[in-house]
Amino acid sequence: MRILLWHVHGSWTDAFVRGGHEYLLPVLPGGGAWGLGRAGRDWPASAREVVLAELDAGSIDAVVLQRPEEAAEAARILGRRPGVDLPAVYVEHNTPKGDVPFTVHPLGEQRDIPIVHVTHFNELFWDSGRAPTKVIEHGIADPGYLYTGEVPELGVVVNEPVRRGRVTGTDLLPRFATAAPLQVFGMGGGGLAEATGIPSPRLTVRGDLKTAELHRELARCRAYLHPLRWTSLGLALLEAMHLGMPVLALAATEAARAVPPDAGCISTDVEELRRCARLLVNDPEEARRRGKAAREAALERYGLERFLADWDEVLADLAPARPGPSEPAPSERARSVQAPSAEESRLGRGSSEGVASGDAALKGSGSDALSAAREGNTH
Repeated sequence: MRILLWHVHGSWTDAFVRGGHEYLLPVLPGGGAWGLGRAGRDWPASAREVVLAELDAGSIDAVVLQRPEEAAEAARILGRRPGVDLPAVYVEHNTPKGDVPFTVHPLGEQRDIPIVHVTHFNELFWDSGRAPTKVIEHGIADPGYLYTGEVPELGVVVNEPVRRGRVTGTDLLPRFATAAPLQVFGMGGGGLAEATGIPSPRLTVRGDLKTAELHRELARCRAYLHPLRWTSLGLALLEAMHLGMPVLALAATEAARAVPPDAGCISTDVEELRRCARLLVNDPEEARRRGKAAREAALERYGLERFLADWDEVLADLAPARPGPSEPAPSERARSVQAPSAEESRLGRGSSEGVASGDAALKGSGSDALSAAREGNTH
């Protein structure tokens, strides 16, 4: 299949494009949220950068949507309506925001585009309305057993910890820093010391490293700390487990399902986690034992082959959507879709015409949806 998808969540896409299909990734000269393409990642040749406006719309077999605005953008440029005459599936990476647990999903009022949740927690807490749903748990391309644990510090991977604050558990870092020094990896770590008040001997901001370097440096830390309160399931946590690291995780959202007790420590009691952190820092052999248990659990549940097989099943089930006898051909629809304003183009919002699917039009959530997508783009 030729599958169109935007590069929204780097680590999830890293697994998805390793399947047996052709993956078309829109690219723009300035990159940005709507034109990252491969973004320099070491992906298979089957993951191709494309200029969306130059694509043969009829050659695309399916589109994988990850933000509400993408349905309108695909219809505007391709002249084919996702879920109507372009097979489509929507991947929900994020936990619901707002009035949880009453948050209605942006695609909840339609039936033609299934929603694939990346965790059971997401499916449970989103009100997906009438949309068909399925859970496909994460899969990780195994980086191998790289753990050394030679540095008696805690590794943390989080993007934009200052801006996201309590969501990422940034306010908890000072408490953990009293148990062991922290190494914090990820984008947007500038100003973290000032925001948390953690003194420099107890905090090292490592920045956004390339994946291979991140894995190598992270695996030198004695244990991995996952302080996030409200994320569907940080892929960095699963990567750390694959590396063979023992993990310390808040028992929130899907982490409670992902981390078995013998893989480190999982609790809503921060003091219990701090005690375990000190134990692991002071006992390298115990840390290594728990890290091996973490790797075994991750390989069993979050392997790449299972993930790709689950996705092949979903893609095979997408009914081929073709124009009905009274519908115009794709080239004619492309001319009939109203062009968006300059502001709509900037945000990727096309006309709502051509996006109606089943009983209701797909509803976006503006810039908030883009923000949520970016928040999910952790390693």
